[in-house]
Order: sequence, then structure tokens, then C-alpha cells
Amino acid sequence: MTRTGAREAVARLVDAGSWRSWDTPADVTGDSAYGAELRRAQERTGLDEAVLTGAATVRGRRVAILVGDFGFLGGSIGVAAGDRLAIAIRRATSERLPLIALPASGGTRMQEGTTAFVQMVKITAAVVEHKAARLPYLVYLRNPTMGGVFASWGSLGHVTIAEPGARIGFLGPRVYEALFGKPFPAGVQTAENLYGCGLIDAVTPLDELPGVVDRALRIIGTPPPDRIPAAPRQAPAIDVPAWRSITASRRADRPGVRELLRHNATELLPLNGTGQGETYPGLLLALTQLADTACVLVAHDRSSQTRQDPLGPGALREARRGMRLAADLGLPLVAVIDTAGAALSREAEEGGLSGEIARCIADMISLDVPTVSVLLGEGSGGGALALLPADRMLAAQHSWLSPLPPEGASAIVYHDTCHAAEMAEMQGVRSADLLAHGIVDRIVPECNDAADEPIQFSKRIGAAVREELARLMLEADGKSGISARVERFDRIGRTQSAVGRGPAQPQFAS
Repeated sequence: MTRTGAREAVARLVDAGSWRSWDTPADVTGDSAYGAELRRAQERTGLDEAVLTGAATVRGRRVAILVGDFGFLGGSIGVAAGDRLAIAIRRATSERLPLIALPASGGTRMQEGTTAFVQMVKITAAVVEHKAARLPYLVYLRNPTMGGVFASWGSLGHVTIAEPGARIGFLGPRVYEALFGKPFPAGVQTAENLYGCGLIDAVTPLDELPGVVDRALRIIGTPPPDRIPAAPRQAPAIDVPAWRSITASRRADRPGVRELLRHNATELLPLNGTGQGETYPGLLLALTQLADTACVLVAHDRSSQTRQDPLGPGALREARRGMRLAADLGLPLVAVIDTAGAALSREAEEGGLSGEIARCIADMISLDVPTVSVLLGEGSGGGALALLPADRMLAAQHSWLSPLPPEGASAIVYHDTCHAAEMAEMQGVRSADLLAHGIVDRIVPECNDAADEPIQFSKRIGAAVREELARLMLEADGKSGISARVERFDRIGRTQSAVGRGPAQPQFAS
């Protein structure tokens, strides 16, 4: 495929006439062979180094930009290029600008050896400082992005996109063949394969990048609400048997998170995978804007979970990526729970399922941003508990939460599955019981079943989430939120017995 030079890449991304360089001219002196090589590269490309940095506007929004040029000594990074990148990243941080990186590089500049190699640490440190300031860092991997560049500033984006057909990887094919005496396997180091492995979020042509950048920054940069919404109106209490809710939650046509987004999200940027080589269709991760509230969404997707492809440890690692993203960007997190349970398999055990459940719970408890969890339907086992602990926990009327599916609980107690309905009632799994125990804060009604009114139900859920987020963002800081989460779970179960206390008397929020 053809390679796009740095100046052309900038011209196709930014608003016309808005580019302002931040670079001071590189100094090339001496009569060494390397100095002569640098001067030839300058003459050939019209550039003074392998990277350009500066500021511009994209769809009217000012951003800082780092861009590599493969035509300049393979886009390799030496000391001068490393200095230029680090200085620009720190300037972007000081000016509180979003940072867009468009690398194209073969990696470290071999002519400068180890001193060039360790520049990747300096560049990475600058990116870490930028992200610690809760400023966006978006990466667009161009053809090719290899070696130390991919293994440092090319792999740290909050959102990472790649050029179609781009060659992206760590070890260069020429080096591999020289070392091992055979060609590197075909089709591995491609943008499309990395997307399939959950390492990047999208494969997008350069001409479409301005729209993606605009959408991402609209979501991330949405200001918080400036008023606390009125307290929710309480609807009359309705009591239903637990088995009725469990049956309703399992209807194939029950609306899930995709319907919730369809009827509430004004902006949506789906993300893909853990960034560590795993992707899972039953877990939806996205940057989104719910009306006037920007947030990170981590959600079980009921439409993509099957017996053959249940919720596995990779899905929870993807959820934890969303939690880190929320913390990095200072955005609230919305977690949607709707799962028949985590995988029961050798692969899940060996893949660290239990540890990932524990780490999800720990991350949810310790997040220093506002959090809302929504029990949308089924809430079975550790896969559900992993996304539960939040500042505000909401439940749809026919949602439920249980250590196991009722059939599993029946098998433990009665050695059969015939007592599932009885176990569900006894264990207090329904939303009314969760409210009475202080496990959830609010029940969103269904009239009479969400599957019979999917649009209205989805809009009620969305309105409830927006109201709770708005109140959280205005009422408390992150540290007090962490303390409140811990105190809430300390109280649960202390004031009343969890079983055998008779039917709960729920209140419902409209």
C-alpha cells in the first residue's frame, strides 16, 4: 500500500490553514557518514527530522499533534526526534490540549544505538504525565508502525485506531527472517488482524479520522451538568413473585444495552478489546454521551452471550480497561449488568476468571470518579457482581441478583433443579428485595414487562441513569464516593435477616 507523508497526513486531518509548528530546526553538523545520511534525508523529504509536532484545529477544536514520516530514515526515532516529541507532549499538557499521535516508523534509529533506544522511556514518561492530567490521548497508527514506537507511545492511547492495511507490530519481518531463517507468518502484523485480536479499537481511513477525533473529543470534553435534577417521583409499590421476574428477564426479546443506547445516546464511540490481545462480543465498551452527560460505558451485551460463548475472563479484563479509561479521563462510569453467568470451563479457570472478578470488584470500589451500575436483567454469579459496586445502583423491576442461577442454587440445596422458583423466593434475589436490603438505590418500573414496551423502558432507564450521574457529579468528590461505597457494603445484612423475613414492600422510581 502507499505511504502517506507527515505533511499530507496533517493536511488531511486538520482544518485548512490551522497548522502551527512547534518545532525548532534540527541541527545536523559533522562530516560523518551518519551526518551525510541525515542531510540526504532532509533534502529528499523537505523535513528536518522524522517527526513533526505542532497544534491545529480539527473540526474547530484545538489539539496538539505528533506525526511521523517514514520517508525520513524509516521514521526512526533518535535523540533529536525523542526530544522533539517529549517537548511537544509536555507543552500539550501545560496548555491542556488533547493530544493526537500519528506515528509511522520502523522503530529506533539504529545509527544512534542504545541512546536512541532509551528515548522511548522519555517519550512514554511524557505521555504518562499527559494522561495523569486527565487529558485525552488518541493514537492513529499509520503504515508502518513498528518496533519501539509501537511498543511505547504508539500503544498508550485512550483510543487507538489504525490505517487500513497498515503493517503494525514489534519485530520487523526482515529481522525475524535474518534471525530465524524463515519468513515471518503472513497476515499477523496487519491492522485488521490486530483489530480482530482486540489490540486496537477501529480500522479507519485517514480521511475519516477527523470525524472520529471530533466524536471522541465531543464525548470526552462534555462539561458536567450545572444543576441537580429534582428527586425522582415515587410510583406506587408493586409486588411480584421472584420467579415472575426471572422468567421476564430471560425473554429473548427483552431490551438490552443496545436498545438502551439506541434510545438515549447522543454520541457513541465503541471501543474494542482489552488492548492486550483479547476481544469478547458479550462485553460492550464505549465512550458515550447520554443526553448531556459524557461517560465510559461498560456493559454486558445479552444479545452476544451464548452457552457456547459465555462471559469469560477476557470480558472482565475488557471491563477493567473501561474502568482505567474512566479514571484516566476523569469521566463517570456506567456499568450495565445483564448476564446469565460467567463461563464454567477449564479455559475460564486457567484464564484467571476468579482473579478477574476480584480485580473488577476492587477497581469498581476504588474508582475516584462517579459511578452508576444498572441491573438491567439477569444478574447471575460473579460476572454480575464484578460490575455492581457503584455510588448509585439501579435495578429494573424484573432484574435480579443471585450467587447462582436459581436452578444452580436448587441443585446445591435439593440435589435437583425442580426447586428453582422456591430458591429464588427464599434467597431474596428480586429487585424489591435488593432495595429493601440497601443493595440497590432505585427501581425502574416495567409496564408490565420491558419486552412489551422496549422503547419506553429504555428511555426510563436512560433518564434514571442521567439523573443519578448529574446528582453524583455535583454532590461529592471521588474520595468521599469511595468511602460511601465501602460504608454501604458494610451495612448490608446487619440490620435485617437476608432470608425468611416475609415479602418486601418496594418503592419504585419513575
